[in-house]
Amino acid sequence: MFTLSHSSKVKKEASFTLRLSAFKLVPRWLIFLIDVAVCAGSFLLAFILFYNFNLSELYAHTGLNRLALINIFVCSGVFLYKKSYAGIIRLSSLQDMMRVFSAICSISVILLGIKVIFDMNNFVSLPLNVILKHFLIMFFMLTSYRSLVKWTFEAVEGKSDEQINVVIFGAGDSGQITKQVIDHSRHSGLHIHAFVDDSPNKIGKYIGGVRIYNAKNDLIELKRKYNIQQVIFSIQNLDTKRKSEMVDLCLNLGIKVVNVPPVKNWINGEFTLNQLRNIKIEELLERDVIKIDNKHICSQLRNKNILITGAAGSIGSEIVRQIAFFEPSRIILCDQAETALYSIELEVNESFPKINFSPVIIDIKNKERMELLFKLYKPEYVFHAAAYKHVPMMECHPSEAVLNNIGGTKVVADLAVKYNAEKFVMVSTDKAVNPTNVMGASKRIAEIYAQSLNDYLKQADSSTQTKFITTRFGNVLGSNGSVIPRFREQISKGGPVTVTHPEINRYFMTIPEACQLVLEAATMGDGGEIFVFDMGKSVKIVDLAKKMIQLSGLTIDKDIKIVYSGLRPGEKLYEELLNDSEYVKPTHHEKIMIAKVRKYSFETTRQEINELLDAASKMHDNKIVQKMKHIVPEFKSKHSVFEVLDTIDEISTVN
Repeated sequence: MFTLSHSSKVKKEASFTLRLSAFKLVPRWLIFLIDVAVCAGSFLLAFILFYNFNLSELYAHTGLNRLALINIFVCSGVFLYKKSYAGIIRLSSLQDMMRVFSAICSISVILLGIKVIFDMNNFVSLPLNVILKHFLIMFFMLTSYRSLVKWTFEAVEGKSDEQINVVIFGAGDSGQITKQVIDHSRHSGLHIHAFVDDSPNKIGKYIGGVRIYNAKNDLIELKRKYNIQQVIFSIQNLDTKRKSEMVDLCLNLGIKVVNVPPVKNWINGEFTLNQLRNIKIEELLERDVIKIDNKHICSQLRNKNILITGAAGSIGSEIVRQIAFFEPSRIILCDQAETALYSIELEVNESFPKINFSPVIIDIKNKERMELLFKLYKPEYVFHAAAYKHVPMMECHPSEAVLNNIGGTKVVADLAVKYNAEKFVMVSTDKAVNPTNVMGASKRIAEIYAQSLNDYLKQADSSTQTKFITTRFGNVLGSNGSVIPRFREQISKGGPVTVTHPEINRYFMTIPEACQLVLEAATMGDGGEIFVFDMGKSVKIVDLAKKMIQLSGLTIDKDIKIVYSGLRPGEKLYEELLNDSEYVKPTHHEKIMIAKVRKYSFETTRQEINELLDAASKMHDNKIVQKMKHIVPEFKSKHSVFEVLDTIDEISTVN
């Protein structure tokens, strides 16, 4: 019996809520008519009060009908001009109430002017007392019915099954706006208990009745006292180190963290609660903004034809975006991925309408087609970002790694020389250092070819003086197929999150940061250098996974488990930026160093690469990898079927 009556009650409440929700957005013309009706009623009530409810005297008042019509006309005109009816009543704010108050004041002033004119011409009588009463009644009625509608909606919708106790981090303008939005959206279930801030000048003060506490010292006590469940980060331009510290504190206390987006990303300049987002791991791994010499870069790239291979990839596309700011004559976007190339073409044409972009679907291994491209566009700068980069995939397909990463580099580099390009800039990887996999070894051999070709051109006294520059850095955040997007996808599916090994470490850098350093190195390079970037501190991948789970508002092991899958073929526990025989010397940029590496004979290198490419074309995997190990002696396979080749080499050496 209870179940039936309870069910009936729930249905009635739901039905009422649905009926009420149908009136959420009442037409503006209806609000206007209601306001005019309230104004007319207020005017009549003011006269009734003036005559102390003596209706006979009221009816005897000469010209009352004409005064009522004049009042309606004045109210209508003012409401239309002031647009006091335009706001959404259920979301009425102090600003809306001030607009109503302004309209009422205008009406009273106009009626006062009409009274003066009527008195001067002995027309109908409009007592001053009536105008005053009309003002007060009208203000009370217009604001009261708005407040009643707002409170009704809040009463019906404002009850949340679970109240979420929140703290706002940041008591500045953004924090105050966040509080106002929450106050006007009570159906969200968010209950603000405090602000926290780092500024000593703000601590102890109040905003709208909510106290400001010390962000570093008081959050633990606030958690204990109010069971804080969520901290809303509402500080614009908060530096990464401080943000990371605060996030760590919150996560250690079991508090979820969300972020108010930058003001520039607010929809139509307004912030709403549905714009709150979980803090991304990328935001915590970013470093201080890099200072680069934009004037020097611009002086080299402006009005130049620039070719970017791999232009549709993560690094290549960002290089396209950044170079476009320096007003080159033309950017040739070279890639074989049709859909991705089309996407970047649409993006940059919209963002940089004055720049000439020439997208070309092409395979860099196709020498004939690449030569046509060079002949047509005559690029003066070549940024070579095209490469196969996935370690396990290339370990299974060494012939493709060689043909693309080495053969493709050779094709583009040779054509850069033939068509007198000023500079050839190759994007390499830290996996080329003491390589343990085919992919890393292929990139190291590509480095050797570019470096030896540069040395050969200098010594040959050739009319062509193309300068070859290599940039070497670690993992970039959010690149296609990298660990962070993979973890994010696994978390969205409910897990588990797979980590290869509990001790595996990696260096990380944001894509824009990496590309800025590529451009800086490209312009400072004089040819033959391998530029190594300061990657900061390495990050343990399992810690990355744990933090990403926590940032999603989930609990490790309870909501999502972490499982260890074992190191993949060719995978290292630790990446390096220099091999055992290399050292670095500084440059004028604190984040860029030059690796001093051994020299290679170009003729010998070219011959060995040609032999390697021949083996790759015949798909002789063991022969391919054995030849790679000969060219790069430090290449020692790990967790790979090719480890046996290292044993064979050792036996051969002993014999």
